[in-house]
Amino acid sequence: MVYGLNDYNDIKADAVNERKGNYIFGAISTKVQLASVPKKILIIILPFIIYFTFVSGYKMLLLLLFMVGINIIYNFKPFRIKERPPFEICIQMGYVVTASFSVLLNNLETLPWQTILYLCLFAFQAHIAGEIMDIEPDKLAGKRTTAVVIGRKNTKLVMLGLLLVETYILSFWFQDYVLAGFLGVFSLWLLLDVFVFFKEKPYTLSQMKLFGYAINLSALLSMIWVLYSGKIMQPVF
Repeated sequence: MVYGLNDYNDIKADAVNERKGNYIFGAISTKVQLASVPKKILIIILPFIIYFTFVSGYKMLLLLLFMVGINIIYNFKPFRIKERPPFEICIQMGYVVTASFSVLLNNLETLPWQTILYLCLFAFQAHIAGEIMDIEPDKLAGKRTTAVVIGRKNTKLVMLGLLLVETYILSFWFQDYVLAGFLGVFSLWLLLDVFVFFKEKPYTLSQMKLFGYAINLSALLSMIWVLYSGKIMQPVF
């Protein structure tokens, strides 16, 4: 649903985006190819909505409808939050709702607020990384994002600020020095990126692909660590 609706509403921007058209960053499709996407999404997700509502009750139904609603507000007019900076960043907290899905489905305790805050900041940072890579094609397509409005360097500095806050939270709220160390190294790289290596220059396609592989590998390793350590669920503050 998330990526299907995103592609359905980003045909113009994706068509001029050189990093698209591959399995790392997503497909480039025509309006004709994507015409039936909303219908197919509905057919696929409706049985799951019915099933999980039957298993977990009306609260699950409300949560799932909320998830659908967030995607509609993000992608479709008259809302289309994805082109209303900086709200297109803030609405990324919708990804964190998947954790609430797990809580309801498995009848678990609510996540600590510290964990929710960290996950929201992480979602913001991940979205901003994509915006930085898409500044030129978004401009060509007339798409307004935070990165387009405030520029590449300022957007990188915002991302750096989020990374530093996340590193602090992981270090002092969760005492997860492994994950904090990883984000600290990433922060150092971004600092060099902003002031030494790239500055205002866009990344080349090969560089973006390299970043894509690195990000996916990092995500996989961090998931394994989070599951193994359990620290992200045990705040000390």
